[in-house]
Amino acid sequence: MKSKTHIDFMKRCFVLAEKAIGNTYPNPLVGAVIVYQNKIIGEGWHQKAGEAHAEVDAINSVNDKSLLAESILYVNLEPCSHFGKTPPCADLIIQHNIKQVVIASKDPNPKVAGKGIEKLKKAGIVVYENMLKEEAEFLNRRFYTFYQKKRPYIIMKWAQTQDGFIAPLKKESNRPFWISNTLSKQKVHQWRSEEASILVGVQTVVMDDPQLTTRDWPGNNPLRLILDPSDRTPNEATVLKDQLATILFNQYQSERSVRENKEQVILNPFSLEALMEFCYKRTILSLFVEGGPKTLNHFIENQLWDEARVFISEEKLELGIHSPKFEAVAHKEEKLKNNKLITYLR
Repeated sequence: MKSKTHIDFMKRCFVLAEKAIGNTYPNPLVGAVIVYQNKIIGEGWHQKAGEAHAEVDAINSVNDKSLLAESILYVNLEPCSHFGKTPPCADLIIQHNIKQVVIASKDPNPKVAGKGIEKLKKAGIVVYENMLKEEAEFLNRRFYTFYQKKRPYIIMKWAQTQDGFIAPLKKESNRPFWISNTLSKQKVHQWRSEEASILVGVQTVVMDDPQLTTRDWPGNNPLRLILDPSDRTPNEATVLKDQLATILFNQYQSERSVRENKEQVILNPFSLEALMEFCYKRTILSLFVEGGPKTLNHFIENQLWDEARVFISEEKLELGIHSPKFEAVAHKEEKLKNNKLITYLR
């Protein structure tokens, strides 16, 4: 039987880390594997913010702790070296006399940023760095974007017809006009569960009264952000009547009474730059922008996006509201029944 390599064990860390996507904000996705004589004897992942880190979870899973001194620890992100909601993972690694640690990428958080690696090396531990670094940083692209660009990772999503329309000029009823199919809609709800927040413009709220939830997928509901400079969100809108956390961004203070779990934030000047500053201060690591076209075009024009996910249906409208003005090289294409999904990366 062929022996496994450093790469194999690090890829297992990625698989473990991804299990918690959407549950660790504002923390990163981290998986850890402990290997003794080329065999995994322990593994774990950071499952939720405030709970045990991946290294702790992995060490706790090892039945015979005496083997740790002869084992290798693999982890996709540098072990922390500071006290937060949990003690430093670097200290635990040293305490258990683990002599080799393989790390995929450094932590961009200034509280860590190389300090964990330095602490391990000072304790005499052999540290191998940058194992599948590019893949590791993509896995935690939300975390890296937040600390390196001081803004959330921005994913735009929309659905359009084959002839380039996002909606008809006039709706025949108060119900939303669906271009994407059932499978695509479920996919969107999965995506929502993976992000820290979701954003639409007020016109979408006025026209469609969306729920902006994960009702078709078992996951967390994102924080809902509504761009509403003139305070036009109807009092009977679902986003105001339910119990889910929602923030209305207005340009001026209004007389609106703020309900439970709802918040009014004044952005003056009313700009995406001010919105980014707010998200950074609130530690909102990702932003899922669902539209409508005016809002999406605003993000595109300001080059404020990292990923775009576009559904294209087989039907044609011939007349309607045009899809966002967008040009980029496709990263990936896939079929979801009669819908095509194109993903773009900046």
